[in-house]
Amino acid sequence: MASKALRVGIYLRVSTADQTVENQRQDLLRVAEQRGWVLVDTFVDHGISGIKGREQRPEFDRLCKDAAAGKLDLIAAWSIDRIGRSIGHLVQFLQELREQKVDLYLHKQSVDTSTAAGRAFLNMAAVFAEFEREIMVERINAGLARARERGTRSGRPIGRPPVSYVVQKQIRKLRAKGHGKLRIAKQLHCGVGTVTRVLEAPAV
Repeated sequence: MASKALRVGIYLRVSTADQTVENQRQDLLRVAEQRGWVLVDTFVDHGISGIKGREQRPEFDRLCKDAAAGKLDLIAAWSIDRIGRSIGHLVQFLQELREQKVDLYLHKQSVDTSTAAGRAFLNMAAVFAEFEREIMVERINAGLARARERGTRSGRPIGRPPVSYVVQKQIRKLRAKGHGKLRIAKQLHCGVGTVTRVLEAPAV
């Protein structure tokens, strides 16, 4: 039985108004034809820097929403820097794709996460994200240790503070829309641990 054709969204971006996305478009359309992909839509952010976050890139935001809604099997971009130039944004984006089971194709880097080699790349990204989190935890613990040595204490309450019903409801609502834990935490200005704790607890 022939494998089902992948539903693909192509993302194109240039940083300045005098640049064109046509070279990116032609390369990706050629790959789509060669691989038998079904092109669902093309998302173009024109004249927008890759440093800017999702909320400042309307077409990237629309792409992410379509992926979260289950409309796409794979996202294709010409290069990883078309997706973004911020390490934090890239790691968050890759983690969300993992959670949504959406693959990523990067033409210039020859990365395709629907293949074993591409999945290895995604796993490495997850390793670096975990490394970054561990460094943050170490810094926090070191700060607490210094505070204890000075005879002071952190201003954070001892133990885990209760999460309000309103926040719990917002977390579950965003999760139901397909948002990743990091994105939920950032949007609600809370910790990833808080989001995880709410999602793992029975709904109230």
